[in-house]
Amino acid sequence: MGGTRMSHKSRVCAVLFDVDSSSYEKAAQFWAGALGRDLKFDANEKYTSLQGELDYLIQNAADGREGVHIDIETDDVDAEVERLVKLGAKKREKVKGWWVMISPGGHPFCIVPVQSKTWPKGAIEWD
Repeated sequence: MGGTRMSHKSRVCAVLFDVDSSSYEKAAQFWAGALGRDLKFDANEKYTSLQGELDYLIQNAADGREGVHIDIETDDVDAEVERLVKLGAKKREKVKGWWVMISPGGHPFCIVPVQSKTWPKGAIEWD
């Protein structure tokens, strides 16, 4: 410990509407219409993206995981997870290269590697 730590950046990149498979297509159609976004739906895909500066995604989630959550994208997943744990978040599970976290109020959110086309616009630099 005591080594020099590089800064990293992060920002909210997406709002995800987590729905069960029986309402996946209907939810995608609704949110595309409500948000004025183009819809390219494929029932075989886990995510349907309604892209813009802030992406809205409809996620075909497991039963019991319906809701809304945010993704925070970052150029350093481990550093961002560490920063948020210090603020009171808890790790729920690691999935491939990202983390599902729980806020102090019990809300799930994800820390993901950079994925949006507009990165780093709007990102905050953390020490």
